[in-house]
Amino acid sequence: SHNHRSEHWVVVEGTAKVTIDENVQTVTENQSVYIPLGAIHRMENPGQLPLTLIEVQTGTYFGEDDIVRLEDDYSRN
Repeated sequence: SHNHRSEHWVVVEGTAKVTIDENVQTVTENQSVYIPLGAIHRMENPGQLPLTLIEVQTGTYFGEDDIVRLEDDYSRN
């Protein structure tokens, strides 16, 4: 989640499984999803093909320290 920004993800190629708070949805090529400020979110590539997307961030601050990691399958800090 983020304390100072929201995001808009646009899928350019492939399929994304997007979780925003408790809502899980599939987003495919030429579709988009909005992630509101403070929402817990994650994205997965459920397919075999590469996933390409554009992420647009809006808000008051975009530093890496605005990323709140709750549980990370990749052991990032």
